[in-house]
Amino acid sequence: MLNEHTLDQLRGLRLDGMVHALADQATSTAATELNFEERLAMLVQREIDWRDGKRLTRLLKAAKLKVASACIEDIDWRGSRGLDRSLVTTLAGCDWLRHGRCVLITGATGVGKTWLLAQQAARSGFTVLYTRAPRLLEELRVAHGDGSFGRRLAHLARIDLLAIDDFAIAPVTAAERNDLLELLDDRV
Repeated sequence: MLNEHTLDQLRGLRLDGMVHALADQATSTAATELNFEERLAMLVQREIDWRDGKRLTRLLKAAKLKVASACIEDIDWRGSRGLDRSLVTTLAGCDWLRHGRCVLITGATGVGKTWLLAQQAARSGFTVLYTRAPRLLEELRVAHGDGSFGRRLAHLARIDLLAIDDFAIAPVTAAERNDLLELLDDRV
């Protein structure tokens, strides 16, 4: 029988993974055969997994990806697609992001270039924001008008990966170019 007071204390400490693991152990006959240290290790590991899952869910939601389920593991590597497996694998490692480098990827529309790297970055623990270039430029233009430009730039500078899609599909004005330069300068 689980001690409700202990469960309430775990919930109060926001150890929800442990609460669920403890409930699972209470109904499992296999858990009774484990010693205290093994059961405690399982509880701690479950809490870590729980938090990692919640963090990933939060990062993917904040990224605003339309297809958050796209992942590197699901790439179709058929020769006709012309993908360089070693390059994609290198990019998926996110070392370029850890070292503060920019990546520009070109290719046909709708093949998943943006989604895959953005989702992989979030899975690696980086903050990500997906936006389309026209929308970003419009947001920055409006921010100039309402006086929030500096705050918006500061917010964008804190994001590890700013994935800008549909870049340069329309001519960029001088003011938009200056805004982008300021954004890049703040992100360096």
